[in-house]
Amino acid sequence: MKKITILAFLCLSVFTINAQQLKSPDGKLEMTFSLKENGVPTYLLNYKGKSVIKTSSLGLELKNDKKSLLNDFTVSDTKNSTFDETWTPVWGEESQIRNHYNELAVTLNQKETNRLLVIRFRLFDDGLGFRYEFPQQNNLGHFVIKEERTQFAMTGDHTAFWIPGDYDTQEYDYSESKLSEIRPLMAKSITSNLSQTSFSPTGVQTSLIMKTADGLYINLHEAALIDYACMHLNLNDKNFVFESWLTPDVQGDKGYLQAPSTSPWRTIMVSDDARTILASRMTYNLNEACKIEDTSWIKPTKYIGVWWEMITGKSSWAYTDDFKAIQLGVTDYTKAKSNGKHGATTENVKRHIDFAAEHGFDGVLVEGWNEGWEDWFGNSKDYVFDFVTPYPDFDLVGIRDYAKSKGVKMIMHHETSSSVRNYERHMDKAYKFMKENGYDAVKSGYVGDILPRGENHYSQWLINHYQYALEKAAEYKIMVNAHEAVRPTGIARTYPNLIGNESARGTEYQAFGGSKPNHVTVLPFTRLIGGPMDYTPGIFEMDIQKFSPDNKSHVNSTLANQLALYVTLYSPLQMAADFPEHYNKFLDAFQFIKDVALDWDKSVYTEAEPGKYVTVARKAKGKPDWFVGSVGGEQTRTSTLKFDFLERGKTYIATIYADAKDAHYKNNPQAYTIRKVLVTNKSTLSQFVAAGGGYAISIKEAAREEIKGVKKL
Repeated sequence: MKKITILAFLCLSVFTINAQQLKSPDGKLEMTFSLKENGVPTYLLNYKGKSVIKTSSLGLELKNDKKSLLNDFTVSDTKNSTFDETWTPVWGEESQIRNHYNELAVTLNQKETNRLLVIRFRLFDDGLGFRYEFPQQNNLGHFVIKEERTQFAMTGDHTAFWIPGDYDTQEYDYSESKLSEIRPLMAKSITSNLSQTSFSPTGVQTSLIMKTADGLYINLHEAALIDYACMHLNLNDKNFVFESWLTPDVQGDKGYLQAPSTSPWRTIMVSDDARTILASRMTYNLNEACKIEDTSWIKPTKYIGVWWEMITGKSSWAYTDDFKAIQLGVTDYTKAKSNGKHGATTENVKRHIDFAAEHGFDGVLVEGWNEGWEDWFGNSKDYVFDFVTPYPDFDLVGIRDYAKSKGVKMIMHHETSSSVRNYERHMDKAYKFMKENGYDAVKSGYVGDILPRGENHYSQWLINHYQYALEKAAEYKIMVNAHEAVRPTGIARTYPNLIGNESARGTEYQAFGGSKPNHVTVLPFTRLIGGPMDYTPGIFEMDIQKFSPDNKSHVNSTLANQLALYVTLYSPLQMAADFPEHYNKFLDAFQFIKDVALDWDKSVYTEAEPGKYVTVARKAKGKPDWFVGSVGGEQTRTSTLKFDFLERGKTYIATIYADAKDAHYKNNPQAYTIRKVLVTNKSTLSQFVAAGGGYAISIKEAAREEIKGVKKL
């Protein structure tokens, strides 16, 4: 017995001789790094003594190299440190963000090649971030990644909310299933899109949220995606191990790097409380500080636009039906007949400007204003738009001056049709044109297959393009709202002129057949982990066929749910996406959209369960006002809201916009109630939420004379 004990101890010593442990500041998370006997780097992660990530391998497979960065390593150095700061975002869900972590940097030496690789771990109270670093060295210069081999070994068959792995789009409804069910459900989960490239029957995208059988919430994602390919996750569904799967370029290569450089951070958020995942700012904290010296021109924006009418088919982007193909500078639009459906007309745009001015909106977006839409998609066309030439029925100068006289800013639209080279060719001229005509923000789009042909939306080359466009826009003091670009990974901390992204299935899909009612209860746990989304909420008329006869789609949401989205789906850029005439029918409900803030001092997550419900209370920046949003899924429920986030000793008037008792997203979506009650920090609300429903609350300090006649909750 004594010999067996000694032998077991020696074996353990051999395996853990290079083991290094790291604890989170609060001690609840513990990460262990170690090398296997063959020099393979590994890590594992525990939370409150429970295993979250089992022993998982780390490393990178290189192309055309005699030896990859996978094994044969020894530990040559380790460094521990602690970091604690509080920083001020330009805009955000809080006015102050704490960045507190313990760090372990492990320097590895590969014996055969004498190459150095640093793996840096940062452990926060809410999760782990780690990345690969390639120091300047003689034995590693330029290299090509064949595949990154980072593993995330799960402890069981967790429940996951996932979308299919795809090199070109994230515009999918989420599937909820066990990990073991991803393979049989994959074919049904892949729905059509204008550009898509799925790669594996078990491949999924980040940000991925999971829930374990014993109640742990785990989120896998990445942070600071710079000069590197976007990471997906490929599941071995026999042992429930995820492995990183990078987006390839047209040649199939996963990345071209040179030392010194780093990978993005791989992130694992963990908690036994779903609200902690929503409150985490770890993704932002793993990005660099703001690089824009003067940020005074970056302003949260609430806008309307000429957009929903094109999406629903009521009007068109194109000016004429006379041409099958057009060539900019050659085709003479003055000789063409208008198709009568063009949306971006001077008259229509001025009508939107009037509505924006009347109701206090900051801006108006117009799509389809510029020449080239007649053959913009599906033709593999390089020179599509020049981004400066308006259609004959769009008086750019007149509209500019009219908007200025009304105190409204115009928002530019740049659809690239994924001809990336063409956009870069015209970018400086287009941005200069914007500034000359008073446009301070641009919505860019990347619909369709990428040109150059064969490239993918999420490859390293395209990641670098999106970053180039963002930094170039900053030079001109232009804010960017990028659609169809790569999902955000906290870059907006470094470049806060990135005030919005789409990069997920937004409201437009309600006009393409609809989204699941619970979609908006999943997005905060997935897409919004990396940054704000331009979801374009605020649809009041759910039956699209009423105004666009050929479109039989239905918006799967109640009106109260649409109001709540302005709080639950955080963004400093918020659109009231419906038609002015639809808002005029429901001006009492529209008041909430007018009132709701865009920038916040504090956010409190009061209820959260992925796929079921999210309730958030936020305090407007620099004001005593609070706003609450709550969204539900397919099932009716009763939400319980405690107002303990309010200042003690004060009385507030709460205006509650809620589903009526007979509301339902399918057959009675416009049934809502509005009531006013007095609340304090001791008040509690019990509120009905319909199927596909929700509620929104505007909370303002009550003046003595306003209290009269208002009942206490």
